[in-house]
Amino acid sequence: MHVPRLSALKPAWLEWAAGFSRDYPWRDAYDSVGDPVPARIDALLESEGVDRALLFCEYSPRATGIQAIEDLLPIRDHNPDRFRLVANVNPHVHHPIRSEVERQLDLGAVALRIHPVHGGFPPDDPQLRAAYAVCAERGVPVVIHSGVSVFPGSQSTYGDPELMLDVVEEFGTPNFVFAHGGRGWWYDTAAFLALAKPNVWLDLAGLPPRKLPEYYARFDLARLATRWMFGTDWPGVPGVARNARAVASLGLPDDIIDRVLSGNATKVFPGL
Repeated sequence: MHVPRLSALKPAWLEWAAGFSRDYPWRDAYDSVGDPVPARIDALLESEGVDRALLFCEYSPRATGIQAIEDLLPIRDHNPDRFRLVANVNPHVHHPIRSEVERQLDLGAVALRIHPVHGGFPPDDPQLRAAYAVCAERGVPVVIHSGVSVFPGSQSTYGDPELMLDVVEEFGTPNFVFAHGGRGWWYDTAAFLALAKPNVWLDLAGLPPRKLPEYYARFDLARLATRWMFGTDWPGVPGVARNARAVASLGLPDDIIDRVLSGNATKVFPGL
C-alpha cells in the first residue's frame, strides 16, 4: 500500500490514484489537507477484511516524489498488529546505502523495497549490493518493482526482471518479491524466474485478477500461483476486498488461493 502525504507527491501520482481507483473511497482515509488519518485508514481496511497491510515509502523525486518512511510511523503505531513498514532506498538519494537500510529496518520495517523504474537506476547497481547484503544478513525480503510504469520521469527499461538474475543467484537469501509480476511485456520472464528460483516470488499488485490467465497464458496457472502473493498497489485499486474476491474466483484450488491471499506472505515476510 501507498499511504503518503499527498502534498509530497507530483500531480501525476494523484491522477494515477484517481484513475485506477474508480469509485473506491480511498480519499475518505485523508483529512482536508491531504494527510492520512491513521484511524480512518485502519477502519477502511477493517471494513474490507484486511489482516495485514504493508506500508510502502518511496524516495523517487524524479518520478513520483518523496514518500518518507517517517510519515508512516503514526499509521503503524496506531495499529501495529495490522500495519507493517517497508523500507526504500535510492542510490541517487541515500549514502551510504548500508546505513540507510539499517536505519529504516531499525524503525521496524519488515522488508526493503527497491524501485529502479521510478528512482532512475538499474536494480543491479553495484551500490545496491550493500542493501541486498543487509537483507541477507537479517533475513529480510526485498520487494522490487518489475515492469513498466506510466509516470513521467520513469525509466521502464530498468523494470526488466532479467536485470536481477545475477543478484538473485548471488544472494541465495533473501527472498525477492517481484512486484507487479513483470507488468507490461515481461510477464514470461518474471514467471520463469519465480518457477526456477526458490527465492523469487511474484506479487499481484496493480494487476487486474481476471486478466492473470491471459498475462501468464504460457504457464500452468495453478503451478505458477503457488509463487504468487496478493497485493493491491493501494490506492490505485478498485477495492481491496473486490480484488481479493476476484483472485478467489479464478477457479484455482482452495489451498492455493489460501497461499496467494495469506500463506505465501506469511512465509516470506517476517513477523506477519
